[in-house]
Amino acid sequence: QVQLVESGGDLVQAGGSLRLSCVASGRTSSTYIMGWFRQAPGKEREGVAAIRWSASNTYYSDSVKGRFTISRDNAKNTMYLQMNSLKPEDTAVYYCANAPSYISIWQASSLYHYWGQGTQVTVSS
Repeated sequence: QVQLVESGGDLVQAGGSLRLSCVASGRTSSTYIMGWFRQAPGKEREGVAAIRWSASNTYYSDSVKGRFTISRDNAKNTMYLQMNSLKPEDTAVYYCANAPSYISIWQASSLYHYWGQGTQVTVSS
């Protein structure tokens, strides 16, 4: 089992920045990939970014590429999402997710086994 706890969500003005954190505990040694997803009211959950836990690969959705940066600190079992140039359309609950084995499509939320409780990000115009 892996437990995930997100933090860092807040209310911010458009153009501002936030950094989300996701701390993993439990059986984290077998992690293959971790990702950030978001879900806005009335919309499906979408993949925002993902990072391989034991490699340098990172992945981003087109909507955040160039504005968001995903990173990790393996020693702290923590994943981050630095969000810059925030837009009102970035408003959503942000979730971190963990996949303990190989997955072929990083954006596919159904392939991740463990999820955090989510943190609210609200961007005002």
